[in-house]
Amino acid sequence: MDKEKVFKDLQNICKDVLQDESMKKHTSFKTGGPADIFTKPASVQEVRDILLYCKENDVPYYVIGNGTNLLVKDGGIRGVVIKISYNMNKFVVEDDKIIADAGASIIAISQAAYKNELSGLEFACGIPGTIGGVVRMNAGAFKGEMCNVVESTTYIDNSGNIVTINNNEHEFTYRNSIFGNNPYIILQTTLKLNKGNKDEIKEKMEYNTKIRKEKQPLGTYNAGSSFKRLEGYFPGKLIEDAGLKGYSIGDAEVSTVHANFLVNKGNASTKEILELFDYVQKTVFEKFNVMLEPEIQILGED
Repeated sequence: MDKEKVFKDLQNICKDVLQDESMKKHTSFKTGGPADIFTKPASVQEVRDILLYCKENDVPYYVIGNGTNLLVKDGGIRGVVIKISYNMNKFVVEDDKIIADAGASIIAISQAAYKNELSGLEFACGIPGTIGGVVRMNAGAFKGEMCNVVESTTYIDNSGNIVTINNNEHEFTYRNSIFGNNPYIILQTTLKLNKGNKDEIKEKMEYNTKIRKEKQPLGTYNAGSSFKRLEGYFPGKLIEDAGLKGYSIGDAEVSTVHANFLVNKGNASTKEILELFDYVQKTVFEKFNVMLEPEIQILGED
């Protein structure tokens, strides 16, 4: 890839293009090397044009949202990063539905649902992701999941076609969907909620927020739950029972608040975080014969 040429070409497509952009600025772990080319499209047309340019010129591309479920390796990302967040973050409330651009904050949407007396998103009031990200991974908390509220999603497939699918076509599973298995770019999602009692909605949201503050390491650099829940097992308990709570490699640490959160205490490298992931997996497997599976997305080169 001719980086300079790609950079100049994409400047003719998208107004917001950066070269050698540090991914530390774009992930909640605050680690990661530079992306060769970093784009922040402001419209569906720009997203489509960037995608088609990359396909036609055999340039690798990666789509991210707020980077709250992402770990980028220290060598950075070769190719083009397409960040869909604050440049494409509008949403509207229509009766019992919310139609949201992929870059819209799920926290802001859950607040809008509350203000409009719509129930169904109380579980999402503390999830720090974009609608595109939470749909992609079927995010959930407090016994709620996105698969229960998504009505339809519009996306760009890898040929540049704009497609809309209904709930069943998302192929939702635990922490995954059709978007986790295919290189599609989510553009917009419609959520179908229920009319509810505003006081009851507020009470649920306040309770969920209270539990998060008590049981999660808020205020630290992390990417949420580090390992997926397994049938019959809770990763946090397995990790704690293995004696790993507080264990660290450099500035990468198993949280002392909740063992299923690996955190960057300030100056961790991605290499240290990945070594900690491996160590936790091996230790838990040796003690309990259970192999934990990371919940976060890992991109880039060593």
